[in-house]
Amino acid sequence: MKKVIVTGSLNIDMSITAPYCPKGGETLTGGGFAVNCGGKGANQATACAKLGGNTLMCGCVGGDEFGDRLIRNLREAGADTRFIRRVGNAPTGTAMILITEGQNRIVLDRGANACLREADIDAALAEATAGDIYLTQLENPAETIGYGLKRAKEAGLITILNPAPADRAIEGYFRYVDFITPNESELDLFGGRERLFANGIRCVITTRGGDGYEYACGGTVKRYPCKRVEVVDTTGAGDTFCGGMAAMLARGADVERAMTFGSAAASLACTRKGAAASVPTSEETERFLSEG
Repeated sequence: MKKVIVTGSLNIDMSITAPYCPKGGETLTGGGFAVNCGGKGANQATACAKLGGNTLMCGCVGGDEFGDRLIRNLREAGADTRFIRRVGNAPTGTAMILITEGQNRIVLDRGANACLREADIDAALAEATAGDIYLTQLENPAETIGYGLKRAKEAGLITILNPAPADRAIEGYFRYVDFITPNESELDLFGGRERLFANGIRCVITTRGGDGYEYACGGTVKRYPCKRVEVVDTTGAGDTFCGGMAAMLARGADVERAMTFGSAAASLACTRKGAAASVPTSEETERFLSEG
């Protein structure tokens, strides 16, 4: 099995559910407050590890209790945490999540995530061999993430970029991306599929929420449905898709099988609250797929 090296953010998520988004100055009564491990990098690493991938996480946390909790959670999921650096002069990243009608609105404080360095990535990639998978996102500085994509591609890794939150500063590094996984709004911000292809990206996998996903590569465009579920919380569903797909690619699956598996895992994640906490196991996902 190949390794999956995930470079990205680690956050503590504080979420609450409300009937609607309050107006300026309005105080609204909600419920279901929860504190969970999150951050797009940590979510994807957790998903990859729980879904059968040999996973290594590269990122930064503060020297605080939240950082302890994130590292412990990743270890329990089965991820290698040796390349998570503790930053003494910054807090662990935090995400405030408001959930209304099954959809989430998120405000981020990057905290230690802003301290990710090229040297952190170099240390993690020293463990890599050609054919390994490199998965990353955009909650860290775009220039550092771009450096990681370039270094990974030069080392012969298969690179996956989840371009969220969308930041056009990453466009100069698109030529180092094999697979990009935007949602529909992110795809629009980057100018659509053809512009992504023109900038050097090989394949575009667009996640479409409850309508499934679209795969565009080599002149072919295909749309795939997702399995229907009763949605409880969509937080982390896209991260589960990416982590599940990366895990299957590392296990030798073709792209179509990897996307199918990632989509099924994402559907299951939507039936549970939280981000990292909602990720199913590989066994649960295979059982869900076998149900037809």
